Amino acid sequence: MRAPHAAETGDQPDPQRPETGAEDDAAALEDKFDDEDYPAYSMGRAAEMLGVTPAFLRSLDTARLIVPQRSSGGHRRYSRYQLRLAQRARDLVDEGTALEAACRIIILEDQLAEAQLLNARLRQDRSAGETPRPPE
Repeated sequence: MRAPHAAETGDQPDPQRPETGAEDDAAALEDKFDDEDYPAYSMGRAAEMLGVTPAFLRSLDTARLIVPQRSSGGHRRYSRYQLRLAQRARDLVDEGTALEAACRIIILEDQLAEAQLLNARLRQDRSAGETPRPPE
């Protein structure tokens, strides 16, 4: 059985102690916005932030560089990580690189960074005498 809410009992909530539901919701929301992969931006907002057209963002989706998540209504939603990739693509295209080549460059750069991170982790484990951890 759940505890009655203040509105149901006529009691006034204690202003010094927020209700746990609201506190939990705020913490969960803050965690989402700290998450690089949380799809927080609509296509319009993402395009505005990057100074590109929505068509450019759709072309990155078609090229499979970034595949945005979809809202319940079917609208594209972009994460901060995806926006960084899109910005890098825009920079390369602005420098004269073809879109397909720019996407391939970015994918290879991303894979290289991931491999370097894994190598650094393995070196650290080996120098500490630990059994290597599996990749995350």
